[in-house]
Amino acid sequence: MAVQSFRRNRRIRVPEVRLIDENGDQAGVVSTKDALQRAQEAGLDLVEVAPTARPPVCKILDWGKFNYEQSKKNKRDKGSSKGKSGLKELRVRPAISEHDLSYRLTDGRKFLDEGHKVLCVCIFKGRQMAHPEHGYDVMRQVAADLADISKVEMPAKMMGRRMTMLLSPLPLTQRRAAAKEREQKKRDAEIARERGEDVPEE
Repeated sequence: MAVQSFRRNRRIRVPEVRLIDENGDQAGVVSTKDALQRAQEAGLDLVEVAPTARPPVCKILDWGKFNYEQSKKNKRDKGSSKGKSGLKELRVRPAISEHDLSYRLTDGRKFLDEGHKVLCVCIFKGRQMAHPEHGYDVMRQVAADLADISKVEMPAKMMGRRMTMLLSPLPLTQRRAAAKEREQKKRDAEIARERGEDVPEE
């Protein structure tokens, strides 16, 4: 609930409320007039914290402090929601080039590393519809290249002119282990090149 939506003091127009006093103790159901008087005597505000309850729940508190704390809570909630995993889309084509596919795979790896699910979508045009196997080949390649950090949650399937496949990230510990393994392989390959040894293409 946004801070601005809390009714307080004389804006609370119901005849009675369930009161929580300034010490956090339950004071039971009292008239709104009495609750306001108690808040004024304590030099504080009467704030309606649960308007949908019957009767509404009101609390005697410092409105300025309450307002500040609610603002901080809203910011934290917004921040945590941004970090939540979601669904990202990765678009490919049946006749996609190796160069273009490598870019798509880089994006897909980034999404999975961030904890997102990835919906791989292959769009067919014109005569490509006659060769769905080309789309399945691309999907298999995507799944194989990202197998170290993801699993196939929904296998590739054709729907009209679209083929879709859903990948979900592996647990964080497995993704971190895979990242370390990739870094180690990269370092080993660099050392091998410096020594003039042949390095097989991955």
